[in-house]
Amino acid sequence: MEELVHHILFIGQGIFFTLHLLVGGLAIGMILGTILSVLRYNKIAVPVIGGFISILRGTPLILQLSLVYFTLPSLVGVRVSVLCAGILAFGFNSSAYIAEILRSGIESLSKGQFEAAKTLEIPPYYMWRDIILPQIIRNIWPSLVNEIIAVLKETALIGTISGMDIMRMAQILGAEQFTYFIPLCIAGAYYYLLTLLIEYFSKKFEKREFYAKN
Repeated sequence: MEELVHHILFIGQGIFFTLHLLVGGLAIGMILGTILSVLRYNKIAVPVIGGFISILRGTPLILQLSLVYFTLPSLVGVRVSVLCAGILAFGFNSSAYIAEILRSGIESLSKGQFEAAKTLEIPPYYMWRDIILPQIIRNIWPSLVNEIIAVLKETALIGTISGMDIMRMAQILGAEQFTYFIPLCIAGAYYYLLTLLIEYFSKKFEKREFYAKN
């Protein structure tokens, strides 16, 4: 029993690294994805944005992660940490999917709202911030939660560049113990519990923010 507790605590040390990747990647993904969606709706640099999204969605995430970590330093002359590389790679990758999710949300709104905002001479910034985006978020919330969970599971790839996350800690323990079954099961339990927490808080937020007014 003591050995099992030790295993759980050892692997649990990677949870903070995983959460840093998740939060940082989603922050970049949400900001960049929103900017891409707004620019594309306003028909600004549409071919460039479309190509950017297509490439990110059409190439493996592990390839993107490797490019950021191994080739970015040689291109810009600045060495990036494993954590920074992971946040950038997961953020850019997530932004492509979030941009598509937001696009579907924008298309679900009636064009009359945009026309009314223009008629009332509401500045574009306030129109998007106070009128359009709140409605979009409400419509696409389940899809956004799915993207959050997807990014959480994708963070396990950081171990390929020696990131000390949950998965990497499980692999280290497995190599020391010459058995991977229990360490991997513990790692899976951590990811599953984090997924349940995300679903729980997303439902609480959804009920509080979206249905409290009804």
